[in-house]
Amino acid sequence: MPWPALPFLAPRRPALNLALQGGGAHGAFTWGVLDALLEADRFAIAGLSGTSAGAINAVLLAHGLQQGGAAGARAALDGFWTALGGRIPFEWLTVGEDDALAFNPLARLMLRFSQMFAPHELNPLGHDPLRALLAERVDFAALRAADAPRLAIAATHANSGRLQVFGNAALDLDRLLASTCLPTLHHTVQVDGEPYWDGGYSANPALLPLLADARCAADTLLVLLAPRQHARTPRQRAEIAERAMDIAFQAPFLRELDLLATLQADAGNRWWPGGGVAARIARARWHLVDGAPVLAALRGETRLIAHLPFLERLRDAGRAAALQWLDGPAQRVGARSSVDLRALARGGG
Repeated sequence: MPWPALPFLAPRRPALNLALQGGGAHGAFTWGVLDALLEADRFAIAGLSGTSAGAINAVLLAHGLQQGGAAGARAALDGFWTALGGRIPFEWLTVGEDDALAFNPLARLMLRFSQMFAPHELNPLGHDPLRALLAERVDFAALRAADAPRLAIAATHANSGRLQVFGNAALDLDRLLASTCLPTLHHTVQVDGEPYWDGGYSANPALLPLLADARCAADTLLVLLAPRQHARTPRQRAEIAERAMDIAFQAPFLRELDLLATLQADAGNRWWPGGGVAARIARARWHLVDGAPVLAALRGETRLIAHLPFLERLRDAGRAAALQWLDGPAQRVGARSSVDLRALARGGG
């Protein structure tokens, strides 16, 4: 007769934080990464930091875990991205497939026209399909519970440029939407009477909050979408504007990587790193799933193409990248870093 299973003898899953970068529709790559991680169910998700699309993925993941564990989180992510992909008939607005996907001439004309006006002029009533989609799919009250995964959602204070990180205690729909607010496309989001824009202007994503919270893990998996090095210098006006936006959204994150690398090196030179945040920085371990090899081949405008077949293609690419990570570098979780922060900050990995 077999011995009964004893829960207290079951091996504990290593704890892992997730730091999720923003990138509009390219966030579907992160959807795939998270889906593969949840399917494997090898790690206990302790903390989640996200910006823009990364913030949405973080909140959906935390919500799903609260509602139904790993299966609930997979369902929450799938339900959101599938619904988003069916909202607009992008087959009427795009040409090409795979890496050649782009807006057609009509869509480009519409975009150029929209850039002549502020969002409140083109959309005076502030119609926001994303607000309705998230309101019906996320229980924000549950995310404020003490046992929810720790959340750090980045937004940018529009009048000062300061980073604002919203944690579980304050998180609501407006604060999540503040993290996603591109001011050229959406109305400025007001939180407690203060204006906020996309968190990518100040952190994409924020890493220090994961180290400041003692309830988060020592290991953090970075899921990155933006290329840290480009093959050529842009020459056309549209390309220059796109690259300038990429730099603006990447620079704060690269500075934070470099700072953390310096702090860890300094702690390593001391016989005793101290306690609190300093000790957590000293023992922090870092890992990477990099979407840049897949996403760098795409036109920047595809960040605005939330068409379900395209989103599913990115999801599948994210799953493949995560499975590759699970088969190799993931073995180091709980033991040592599998990526060098300094090299990452300087365009390597």
